Amino acid sequence: MTKIIKGRQIVEDDATLLRLAEDGSFESVPATGRIIVPLKQWQAQRDSLITRGDVGVWLASEEEAEDIASDLAHFALIALDFPAFIDGRSYSNARLLRDRFGWKGELRAIGDVFKDVILFQHRCGFDAFAVRADKDINEALKGLEDFTEFYQGATDQPLPLFRRRTPV
Repeated sequence: MTKIIKGRQIVEDDATLLRLAEDGSFESVPATGRIIVPLKQWQAQRDSLITRGDVGVWLASEEEAEDIASDLAHFALIALDFPAFIDGRSYSNARLLRDRFGWKGELRAIGDVFKDVILFQHRCGFDAFAVRADKDINEALKGLEDFTEFYQGATDQPLPLFRRRTPV
């Protein structure tokens, strides 16, 4: 079983991530166990997937948080893909899910996830991280401690530093 970072700890991943085949076809859904399906599969098989109760959905970076906003109550978790370090669109989707749509469940970063980005993903609302297979998950976990204070407000701390300071 693979490991992920969740709640600032390394734990076993209890979900199977399904991907689209190169021809766009769907992977078959296992009969049991927690799964994370691509948005297109969720949209095509929504009625049958809702009855499971253990389904998560993942969005590619070009897909929008608004596409799942009306279905949030049906998801066990949401994963957002980072296909490359230079593609930051999933940061925006994370902020939208947490701050605009009020998503309180697990928000997982998948794809190009490693130590140098994990703290910034956390600041945008991610609380689970599937670290890239060629990176050390223990090193990545240390990335959550790279900084102890931030000037800017974010999902994890909405008030900027100047609003948090105690008057002298």
